[in-house]
Amino acid sequence: MIQLDKNHDPSRNKQLIDELLENPLSMDETMKETEAYFDEIKIEPIANPVLERPRSVAERALSIYRQPYAIPDQHGYKWTSDGTEIYPEWKITLDQEYENLEKTITRYVNVTDFGAVGDGKTDCTTAFQKAIGKGRVHVYVPPGVYIVKFIELPSWTRLIGAGKSETTLKLHPDTPKRRRLITNSNYLKGNRNIAVEDLSMDWNVHRLESLEKTGFGGNFSSCLVFAQVTYGWVRNVEGINPGLHCFDITSPLYNYSGDGFRARGGSRYIWLDHVTGYGFGDDGVTTHHSDYIFVSNSFFWDPSGAAHDKGVANSNGLEIDDGSRHIWLVNNVTARCFGGIEIKAHGSSSAASGVHISGHLSLNDNRAYNFRHIGHHKMTDPESVSAYNITAERIIAIAPVFSDLYWVSTPRALVVSGYRNVVINRFLFAGDPEYDYKGNPAVTIQFRANHVSMNNGIFKGFKTAKSDILVSGGDNGANHVRVRNIESIDSSPEALSVGDECIDVIVEGVTQKEEQT
Repeated sequence: MIQLDKNHDPSRNKQLIDELLENPLSMDETMKETEAYFDEIKIEPIANPVLERPRSVAERALSIYRQPYAIPDQHGYKWTSDGTEIYPEWKITLDQEYENLEKTITRYVNVTDFGAVGDGKTDCTTAFQKAIGKGRVHVYVPPGVYIVKFIELPSWTRLIGAGKSETTLKLHPDTPKRRRLITNSNYLKGNRNIAVEDLSMDWNVHRLESLEKTGFGGNFSSCLVFAQVTYGWVRNVEGINPGLHCFDITSPLYNYSGDGFRARGGSRYIWLDHVTGYGFGDDGVTTHHSDYIFVSNSFFWDPSGAAHDKGVANSNGLEIDDGSRHIWLVNNVTARCFGGIEIKAHGSSSAASGVHISGHLSLNDNRAYNFRHIGHHKMTDPESVSAYNITAERIIAIAPVFSDLYWVSTPRALVVSGYRNVVINRFLFAGDPEYDYKGNPAVTIQFRANHVSMNNGIFKGFKTAKSDILVSGGDNGANHVRVRNIESIDSSPEALSVGDECIDVIVEGVTQKEEQT
């Protein structure tokens, strides 16, 4: 069994995934294969009936902050490859805008020239404010621990340290629970072209009187928040013990005025690369109401879950949440979280859609991959108008387990609930053969999930599970499911179980065998 801790180098993520998966296809071949499976099953979104139904008082009050939610991607989900790495097609826009940032910078400064002292004691807030000024600046932060009450970055700013653990920005002990450590300066009008690179961010959770319910709520209490930022880069940055999130890519205000709508002012075109974090009260990375977000080569582990009540901490390594669209997650790793990757929405918001996963390793997460639109699962619930379009290839779940983060949640390698147009391709789900899964399935496709395709996968070691794959039946079951080329090796008694009344479940090449020694 592999072990992953804070010494893991996320630049090795792709190599580790490739070694474990042993995928015979090239990156390009795998992507094209996944696209073909997606084209085979996809359906068009249903008409949005939200405008026709009665609205609650709360929904009407929130409507000023919302806009209609649309699923299509202006880039058409296109991608590009250099032969070894996969990128969304729109990354070229980010590259061009980074060059524009470099061209626009007119000042190169060292924060110590403005009075900052990296001694872990001196309040350096004013020094950072003076160094940053009104932007168009490259601010270098030398090795050391710099105490600040906040850092606000205007447009056209690059803040760069000497490396993770070398340069640490740490919240002042007198700052309130709601404080964000780093954020952009103008939530009302938005900002553009901001980069944060090569440093650690310590939210200093132990400054609080109590380590229970460490999050203030909303997009507060986090290490880094980009709210209404267009073109942003966060590279080689670490988040330590935030009350809420390590990294939150979001709109200034969340919006819960109903499925089919989203908040105004979301962020767009943001790249998080080689970012890491631990001890987070809620999520490592979260996105809300934002478009074209790229997260690559990153690692999140061991959340505290302290933003939640004990035993009900929905603390995910990567959470793609309400109203997010066109998100790419490439070669990331999570360990010992509630969810490795959770793609979801609350019932009164639009679901994340257009999410593409290419390479992920989940180790000992309770629910390695969890896709759901809360409040839209049962026949008595309104059907989601937004929960569409997830593709995932080259994904691995190793030994999902019960967790003290969320006491009643049973371990799963994958759960799909309420989503349509979901493709899982080229995967390895390996349980611990000595672990007691208490008769629960390793994978569940359930709660009105439709047009789901699982292909070219291997199950191992779920010996105490009831089945490797359960397609739930009944009124709240799943329909239009494809299961193709699945090997169950020394795993659960049933490779596949299909519930009563499921419609259009096609099974091809599902086999069970013992592992050769």
